[in-house]
Amino acid sequence: LIGAPYVEGYGLTETAAPTHINPVERPKPQCLGIPVLNTDSRVIDPETLAELPCGEVGEIVTRGPQVFAGYWQQEAATRDAFVNVAGERFFRTGDLGYVDEDGYFFLVDRLKRMINASGYKVWPAEVEAQMYRHPAIQEVCVIAAKDDYRGETVKALVVLREAHRGQVAEQDIIEWTRTRMAAYKCPRTIQFVDSLPKSATGKVQWRVLQEAERARSQPAPV
Repeated sequence: LIGAPYVEGYGLTETAAPTHINPVERPKPQCLGIPVLNTDSRVIDPETLAELPCGEVGEIVTRGPQVFAGYWQQEAATRDAFVNVAGERFFRTGDLGYVDEDGYFFLVDRLKRMINASGYKVWPAEVEAQMYRHPAIQEVCVIAAKDDYRGETVKALVVLREAHRGQVAEQDIIEWTRTRMAAYKCPRTIQFVDSLPKSATGKVQWRVLQEAERARSQPAPV
């Protein structure tokens, strides 16, 4: 409807209602918003579980009346889904984000997508956002690739726009990224593809591509 406000929010399957809402009266762009009434959210280090200060990227955890109690008859999964922070039971969302000085939460990526390149943390969504600025790129999905020296490195599967096919080389895009992001974030490998696998809702199925890459990097059976 014309004139209807667009309100951003955040929630998961494990919450019966949103946990965050971007306030209509004072919204911030591309923001999850602030926790709703009676909801407490924090950002923690996913490994040490220590709470992180404003601006630092970590895993978003939340607690409130809308958060589920656990997975039906899955004790191990339920145990792994929750963490104790400051004496309270918080649900681990699996999402990476940060909170600013005003208490607004911002989403960075999924925790499972994080690439660890020589100890440097790379968020695929951040790299993809930069690569979409390239005029030749129609679609891109960034995944982790095995690297004997760095452990993991950045690989990008790219669908070129029709007018640029045959006109742009893989190395051209690699060189372009090096002028726009830190060296450890730049793709070391570019693979041109005709299309990217998508779900019924149109979301790129990065897990399918990641699993295929891991299978490809496995040594052949003797």
